[in-house]
This record gives sequence, structure tokens and C-alpha cells, in this order.
Amino acid sequence: MLVQCKGGHSGEKSLSLHIRKDGNCAAWICFRGKCGWQGSTMAFVNAKSSNGKLNPTIKALSSYGKLNQTVKAQKRELIEKNLELEPLSDKLLAYFAGRMISAQTLQRNHVMQKKYGVQIAIAFAYKRNGALVGCKYRALSKKFWQEPDTERIFYGVDDIKNASDIIIVEGEIDKLAMEEAGFRNCVSVPDGAPAKVSTKDVPAPDQDRTYRYLWNCKEYIEKVGTILHCFIVNEKWRAEYMCILILLQASRIILATDGDPPGHALAEELARRLGRERCWRVKWPKKNEIESFKDANEVRIM
Repeated sequence: MLVQCKGGHSGEKSLSLHIRKDGNCAAWICFRGKCGWQGSTMAFVNAKSSNGKLNPTIKALSSYGKLNQTVKAQKRELIEKNLELEPLSDKLLAYFAGRMISAQTLQRNHVMQKKYGVQIAIAFAYKRNGALVGCKYRALSKKFWQEPDTERIFYGVDDIKNASDIIIVEGEIDKLAMEEAGFRNCVSVPDGAPAKVSTKDVPAPDQDRTYRYLWNCKEYIEKVGTILHCFIVNEKWRAEYMCILILLQASRIILATDGDPPGHALAEELARRLGRERCWRVKWPKKNEIESFKDANEVRIM
């Protein structure tokens, strides 16, 4: 199957396809932020029973939401050694050094490499609670792809587990640059930015495929609301938990996406889902009288 956007200018391998074992139906989605192409199909030869009604199995899977749940249930469990990842070569260490990213930061964030014939790609290991969930690759030519059929989560999600302020950036290297600047409470989105803000209402979580990583990391970004609910319901805890209320009032989600139009669109889409009242927007400093810096890594190496 050829993805509708053809991977964009970078040729990103972002299409996820699920086919049921019985061959009766299939569903697909492009996780590239600027695309989001999705759909489903059924094998109509077996779709109807002898009385002309839809086969119950097909009928149960025919709604958009139920197909979404089926695809989600089939996520691969990755085993690190099976991915054949290697420590970064001197060439890639030098590449990151040129971007002001240290070997220590790379190691802590599980940045490795993978060989594809004579080519070498940077491998960003996506972990949650220390376990490998996904892996995203980047060639030096800025071509991106990910391990297929894996759960989408934030890159570096364990770093915001106990954070009162959360920083969200648009790329893995920006997350590394933030750490070099002293901010570990930072995560990166896995799929880049959309071309523009959607004119449609925000879909239900089980149908919000492009931003599924938000809902997969729900416990990290909604822990504030849970504690606040406990505080309000249990009045007798008021004195004991006054310090928690102060922390909640100061809690922020800082949107440090790119300064270009897609970056602005991503910040808007995130704010629509996370709640505008707790979102702050980073404005990158001026590069000159006309231009501003684009992202965290550009600011880091200025």
C-alpha cells in the first residue's frame, strides 16, 4: 500500500496497517503529523451471511471507533536486542557534538544507532517505565521512520513523571537540547506537526488517531486534575493538602514547538486537548531583525 502523502519530502515511513488474521477486514493510518490519512476496508465476499445481513464479526468491527480499538490491541512488544541497536559511532557523536549535545545526555536518553547496509541511522528509543515501547530512526539526510505497529507515546515520558511543569517540544533533538539547557522535564511528540489547525471539533480519545500519544500518556498529563478532585471532595484534608493546591495553581504545560506555521498549528492542537488555561507558549528569540530562531536546538547552538 502506498501512503497518500508518500512520506513527504523526507520519505518518512509512517504508515501503520492492520489486517485481521481471517482476512475479512483491514484498517490503516499514516502517523505523519502533516498527513493523517486513514481508512478501512472489508472483504465483501464474506461480509454478508446467507440471510443478507452483515456477518456479526464484520459488523462488530465496522464502526470507526471499534476498528481503532482493534488496531490498538495489536501493538508489537519490542525486544531491544532484536532491533540490533548499537552504541553511537564516532561519526554520530561528532554530529551531536556539533549540535551541542553531549555523550552523557545521549546515553541517558537511550540514543543509539542502527545499520542499514552501508548506511547508519540514529535510533531514538521510546521508553516508558524503563521498558522499550517504540523506536524512531533518523538518517543524517533527515529522513524519518519508526518501528511499525508500536504504541505512540511521548519521547522521554519518564522525565515528566513527577514534574509540576511539563515542556513539550516538536522533535527528539529539541528534547535533548532542552536537557543540555538544564530542563529535564521535557518530552517530544513522536510524529511532528500538522500543516494547519483542524477546523473540526476535537474527536473523542478513541478516535483521535493523530494525537493518540496524548491519550496513551494520559496519566502523566492529567495527574494534576486527579489530585485536585481528591482535595475538593475531602474537605477535612484542606490544611494537610494546602501545599498541593499551591503546586496545582503553579502547574504549567509549556508548548515549545517550532516557530514556523506547522509548529504554531501543533501548539494550537495540543492546547485544544490539554486545556488552554494551563498551556503556555514559548516565543523563540530573534535571530536578526527579520528572522527568529526556529526551535530549541537552534537556540542551543546560536
